[in-house]
Amino acid sequence: MILLEPGQLGPVETRNRIVRSGTSESAGGPVGEVTDTLIALHERLARGGVGLIVTGHIFCHPRGRYERLQTGIDRDDLIPGLRRLTDAVHRHGGKIFAQIAHAGSQSIVTDNEPLAPSPIPNVMTGRTVREGSPEEIEEAIGAFASASRRAADAGFDGVHIHGANGYLISEFRSPLTNRRDDDWGGSQERRDAFALAVVRAVREALPRELGLSMKVGLEDVVDEPGGLTPDDAVEGLRLFVEAGLDAIEVSSNLMSDYERASIVPYVAVDSRRAIEDLLLHRVFKRPGREAYFLPYARRVRAAVDTKIVLVGGLRRTETMEAILERGDADFVAMARPLIRQPELVRKLESGWHGRVDCVSCNICLMHEDHHSLRCWRVPRRRLLQHAAYRLRGNFRNGLWTEGAT
Repeated sequence: MILLEPGQLGPVETRNRIVRSGTSESAGGPVGEVTDTLIALHERLARGGVGLIVTGHIFCHPRGRYERLQTGIDRDDLIPGLRRLTDAVHRHGGKIFAQIAHAGSQSIVTDNEPLAPSPIPNVMTGRTVREGSPEEIEEAIGAFASASRRAADAGFDGVHIHGANGYLISEFRSPLTNRRDDDWGGSQERRDAFALAVVRAVREALPRELGLSMKVGLEDVVDEPGGLTPDDAVEGLRLFVEAGLDAIEVSSNLMSDYERASIVPYVAVDSRRAIEDLLLHRVFKRPGREAYFLPYARRVRAAVDTKIVLVGGLRRTETMEAILERGDADFVAMARPLIRQPELVRKLESGWHGRVDCVSCNICLMHEDHHSLRCWRVPRRRLLQHAAYRLRGNFRNGLWTEGAT
């Protein structure tokens, strides 16, 4: 099974081709410190056999913090906690990359002063941020580099730069949000200059034995015309790879909402499972498109010589196997399925194949800035099963008392 064969991402060898794609975890402490909750989440993934774990986005600069429960890597005193995290993953033979990010104008921290290339209302939040000065832009590039040095000191196996989904790098690359006419804007080459400078700075900050990958947006998925196109996006990728990237994870760039950006639409149609999980709105739902970023991966494969990580609605093992066997991608990545089934790889190792348990209810996406990441369907299902068992027992014994459930 090609999914379970070792993979190579630059200098880093993984035990299989399955990547846990980074997703917001909301498990950081008040000042961005690592918590026991965050460690437990990643340790369970490593114990479950995931080949490479990519953390949720970690802010590299205080102004780049996305939400108040986000983990940080902007200060040296956070390194010991991050070391606890990597040690927990390594104890179980796993590999882990720190996904380093700057939220730009998409920050939802109300008392923060974010950074943006131009004073354009953010399409997701409506927030307008003043145009960053050249000095502030250089400071942000340096913050990515310093954060990468901290990631190395904390024992991470590599760094994954977040350059997609509407955050700062996406904002610089898009003509909709970058209206500058200096060295950082005015043409696609100059709009890509910030991302290129970040890749170069991070690569220089990392020891050569550590890997470097990047989540890259290939297209703006918004209502307004004139955004970043795949053709323009691919041109910049060549320079990013030449600057030191070992792999690219394909994704969307600016996005007005998750649904339109094809982040959440895939529905694994299984009426029995949907009913058990109280997902009545899913019972008669038509199936969505699996592997919805596959066209992006093929565009990158045809244009750039690099390893490709494909994420996006992967739910069937036969789909994942076919993608790897055809060479459309070198790794497959999942987020939601591994929230529900962190032991998924162990199931594969035992000979199981088929469709994952996740039915894309997307309730896990509602956790941001409120509570730590988890699957909300399994606990409720177990609670209902327990309640039904108690009810059956009470009625069988002719008993009904308040609180018997």
